Amino acid sequence: MAEEFGDRAQHLLKVLVESYIRSGQPVGSRALARDSGLDVSAATVRNAMADLEELGMVSSPHTSAGRIPTNKGYRIFVDSLLTIKPLSEREIITMRGQFGGEGSNQELAASVSSYLSGITEMAGMVMIPRTAKRSSLRHIEFMPLSDNRILAILVINEKDVQNTVIKVDRHYSAAELQQSANFLNSELTGHELFDVRHRILKELRETKVGMEQMMHQAITMAEQVFDQPVSSSDTDDFVLSGQTRLMGFEELSNIDKLRGLFEAFNEKQQILQLLDQCLDGDGVQIFIGDESGYGVLDECSMVTSGYQVDGEVLGILGVIGPTRMAYERVIPIVDVTAKLVSAALAQSK
Repeated sequence: MAEEFGDRAQHLLKVLVESYIRSGQPVGSRALARDSGLDVSAATVRNAMADLEELGMVSSPHTSAGRIPTNKGYRIFVDSLLTIKPLSEREIITMRGQFGGEGSNQELAASVSSYLSGITEMAGMVMIPRTAKRSSLRHIEFMPLSDNRILAILVINEKDVQNTVIKVDRHYSAAELQQSANFLNSELTGHELFDVRHRILKELRETKVGMEQMMHQAITMAEQVFDQPVSSSDTDDFVLSGQTRLMGFEELSNIDKLRGLFEAFNEKQQILQLLDQCLDGDGVQIFIGDESGYGVLDECSMVTSGYQVDGEVLGILGVIGPTRMAYERVIPIVDVTAKLVSAALAQSK
C-alpha cells in the first residue's frame, strides 16, 4: 500500500502522524516543512498533502488549514513507517516483577490489566486464562419456537443448564431439530466450550466439505449458539481496567461516544468477540478505528497479543485507546507483557 506514493510523501506522512500523536493538533504545511528535515517549501508540502488526501491518508478538519491522519493513514504508518521503541532492560525487569508470585488466574488477569492501563494511561484488558474455566458441553437439544426461532438447551459440565434463542431462515420440524442435535452431540459432547467456540466448529465446516444439508444446517445453528456467552463464567471471560482514562482524550470526550463505549465495556460481548478473533492470529495484532467491525470503536484502536503455555494460546491481552496513540510505545509494551504472562503461567504449572 505504501508503494502507492513516493518516499518523500511517505516521510511527510510519517512526520505528520508522529506530530499529531504528540500534540493532538492538525499539522500545517509550514510546520511540516520545518519538522520534516527535508529541503522542501511549504508549497511543495501542500501539494504532497493534497495527494495524500486524495489517497485517503489524511483529512482536513473544517476548523483548520492543517491536516490529520485518517484510519487508513494510521494503518500505513503502523504497517510500513513506524519505528518501534524497544523497552529497556530496566523496564522489562520492573514489568517481570509485576506478574510473578502466587495467585489465581483471575487475580493475575486483574493485575496485568491494571498494569497495562497504568503504564499506557489507556484501558487495559486481559482474557482470563482458559485453564481457569474448564466448562465442557455434555448435551445439546433444540426446540422449535414461533417466527423461525429455535430454543437451544445446553447442558454444561454435570448439571449447569443454559438456554439461548437463535433465529433461522426457515421453520424446522421437531424431527429435523432432533437429527441436528444428534449430529452435534456426536461431534461436540465432552469438548470444552472454549474449543467448541474457537476451533471445533470451524474444523467441522472445513473438513466436511461435502457434508449433507442436515449436517451443514446443524453446524450453522451451533455457530449461532456458541457465538454468544453460553456459560455462567463467560461474563468473566476478561478483565478490563482503566476505561475511565479514555475520558481524558479530547477525541473520545463526546458524551454520546463515551456512553456507547462504556455500554460496550459493561456488556462485554462485543469486546469479547473481538478478542476471540485475535485467538487465531500470531503475535501483536492491531485494530485501527472501523477495522474492528464495531461502530462503537470507530474512534479507538486496539493493540493485542496472545499469551500461551507449551504452544497453546490461553488468552489475549491488550490495550484500548484512541486512534491517536503512541503505537511505537504501546506495541512493545503489549508484546513484552504477553511474553511475561506466558512465562509466569508456565512457571506456575
